[in-house]
Amino acid sequence: MTESALPPAARTAGRIFAWVLAGILILGVVMTAWVGVRGVMAYGHLRDVQNAAGAVSENLSDPTAAAASIDSISSDTSAARALTSDPIWSFAERLPWIGPQLEAVSTVAAAADQVVSTSLTPLAEVASTFSLDGLRADDGQIDLTSFEELQNPATLGSAGVAAAAASVSNIDPAPLLAPVREAVDQVDDVLVTAADATSALAHATVLLPSMLGGEEPRDYLVLFQNNAEWRSLGGIPGAMALIHTDDGAMSLAAQESSSDYPKYENSVLPLGDEITTIYGERPGKWIQNVTQVPDFAVSAALAREMWALEHDGEQVDGVISLDPVALSYLLEATGPVELPTGDVLTSENAVDLLLNEVYVRYERPADQDAFFAAAAAAVFEKLSSGTDPAKLVASLARAGDEDRLLLWSAIQSEQQLIAETTLAGGLPITDENVSTFGAYVNDGTGSKMDYYLDTDVDAQWDSCSVDASGTAQGTATLTLTVTNSAPSDAAALPNYITGGGSFGVDPGIARTIGYLYLPAGFELMDATMSDDSGFGGAMHDGRRVLSFASDLASGEQVTATVTARSTMPTGAELSVRQTPTIEEPVAVSDLCG
Repeated sequence: MTESALPPAARTAGRIFAWVLAGILILGVVMTAWVGVRGVMAYGHLRDVQNAAGAVSENLSDPTAAAASIDSISSDTSAARALTSDPIWSFAERLPWIGPQLEAVSTVAAAADQVVSTSLTPLAEVASTFSLDGLRADDGQIDLTSFEELQNPATLGSAGVAAAAASVSNIDPAPLLAPVREAVDQVDDVLVTAADATSALAHATVLLPSMLGGEEPRDYLVLFQNNAEWRSLGGIPGAMALIHTDDGAMSLAAQESSSDYPKYENSVLPLGDEITTIYGERPGKWIQNVTQVPDFAVSAALAREMWALEHDGEQVDGVISLDPVALSYLLEATGPVELPTGDVLTSENAVDLLLNEVYVRYERPADQDAFFAAAAAAVFEKLSSGTDPAKLVASLARAGDEDRLLLWSAIQSEQQLIAETTLAGGLPITDENVSTFGAYVNDGTGSKMDYYLDTDVDAQWDSCSVDASGTAQGTATLTLTVTNSAPSDAAALPNYITGGGSFGVDPGIARTIGYLYLPAGFELMDATMSDDSGFGGAMHDGRRVLSFASDLASGEQVTATVTARSTMPTGAELSVRQTPTIEEPVAVSDLCG
């Protein structure tokens, strides 16, 4: 049948259908062109942001310059967000295949604009008036005004960056094309890092003024951990100091040695069944053992109570811990410090001098204590009299990253903020992002032999799979190797270094007690010791703990190997929290997938 033979109504319907089809095709072409052009333009703006971000990073030490760079970035992020948020783009996000790609791009653009325009710009405007010279002590006092002015924008900025980071982290990677997925992953990494940095700044602006006595005078107990005699968090607290702060001024109020403290008949505070099953009551009976539990909140509370028992009930406001390696970092900021003994303490010689040479030089513990006290006083005087603020901040940050600088506050609101940082020194954290083992070593010799011992820690996924949410399940193995690198004639070293056989260990032998924590939510599959010895076991706050003991002569080593399986979805990144020793730490990380 020819067209002319068709009824008029049918011919009209056919023409209408053809026009509708043509209209749909034209609309699709226009919409595709619209989205495509705007996408290319948005990409250009985001590329400019990426290039300019380097200038911001380089200028962080100069807030004024950083503020100018952020201001120029703001126009690009605003343009990219506008180009990817109009009604046509939003409609296209609902289409199959191309929709998830467009939605990912618009989410990234919105997150970038939120970070720059609503979070960093207000913070940068205030920070541009701030100088690190504010950390320089003027006649022994730090001006707290700048920190107080930063508090509000830093807190709001941190919340905004965290929200932006969460929006990008929640993008489903499954339907994304490889180039889009890789770009989203890169932005995710940047935003997570930015969220950590802004969170740290916000915490610092809240904590520093109060800790430095801005509201009322404070007293802090400082524990100097000795890495030559290992404990889980670093070493025994061999020396203590009391720091008094008042309106930004700091003073050294008292100094003591661990030898000034007695053995208490019972633990000074209740430890709970889990801790006593693993560690006994030792952490609560000797101040040298408070850092045996790898949770600084426990250690600090015990040390605070012991201080109170020996000082007529005086309760300090917080506890700070650092080791000689952290002290060597601080000496990079202060420069060399001359001691009353004629020694010059530097960043290069501090660890060897404080952890070994002093024991060779002075046989009497009282003389050793006097040397440590003089060194601590001299360094504190140098710090409080003024030093390079930028180097000081870098030194403290490095010490904190390596778990060599720990902080606990007796004031609950402050401790809640500290608990969110690496300064808290808490148990290994396992969440939707990371699965963390713990590898902790303790001296069982009653000596300073751990100066000569080395540890090597590794952790790897043996098999694992990652789901659409980015969490993983699988099997992972942790290995810890301890090596005694002492000289072959170690038995001839001074008794204070070898222990002199006081705890049933022959001079020259180093006894190590290890505690291996499985990530929370993991079950034990296998555990072996290279010397065919065995393990003890218990639970600590939802984590399976394996303990072992090993005696090593010079040149000997032992390896503990533990394999565990996740029983629920967990973080795809595998890491290890470990005892800080005198060696520079090697980051342990393995990513599933």
